[in-house]
Amino acid sequence: MNLQPPTLNQPPFLKVCGLTKPDQIQELISMNVDFLGFIFYEKSPRYVLNHLSQEEISAIDHHGKTGVFVNEKMDIILQMVQKAGLNFIQLHGDESDDFIVELRQKLNPAVGIIKVIRIGSNAAENKIKITQTFNFQQTTCNLQPVTYYLFDTDSKAFGGTGKQFDWNVLNELEIPLPYFLSGGISEDNIGNIEMLKQQPFALDINSKFEIEPGYKNIDRIREFKSLYQQNK
Repeated sequence: MNLQPPTLNQPPFLKVCGLTKPDQIQELISMNVDFLGFIFYEKSPRYVLNHLSQEEISAIDHHGKTGVFVNEKMDIILQMVQKAGLNFIQLHGDESDDFIVELRQKLNPAVGIIKVIRIGSNAAENKIKITQTFNFQQTTCNLQPVTYYLFDTDSKAFGGTGKQFDWNVLNELEIPLPYFLSGGISEDNIGNIEMLKQQPFALDINSKFEIEPGYKNIDRIREFKSLYQQNK
């Protein structure tokens, strides 16, 4: 599935990641949250299969179920897509270009791929990493292996830091695809998104809106959603 980017006067879409509790998932669906993120990385404190079965995830009636994988084997990803009824695959590790191309070829065409670009503190390394990723998409444009990018703060834990990277990096780029903005987004910095020349397709929130890993503060998410919609 491929959502159309928001228009100039519309707020970005919203993705809530690290979900583990069925009642909270239903509340988010009732709030019209656009993407529901489920982490299939065993080392994560939000590893979804410790809380929900593949069949339970599949039964969730939503168009934006996103499975987050970190350097996972391809057959495992394909199995999870089928058994958990995923709409999007988020590749949050160091997956190679060849891996992404092969995955795209084996996936149902309706399932989108979100490629994460982790932004660290070294500007030179960031530039090389981003340039290589963009060039890969352009040289394989007939296949279009990646649907969206996602920019997140780099960490050994592969995300979930609650820390913001330097968003000025994005203003130095011509980003060839719609992108998700992640990494420490909260009420405190939502206004700064206006400074981005290329506005994000979606905002991805997680640890800043938790009481504990996997247990979301739904009231705060509701207030945040109302706040950034008012800013537009």
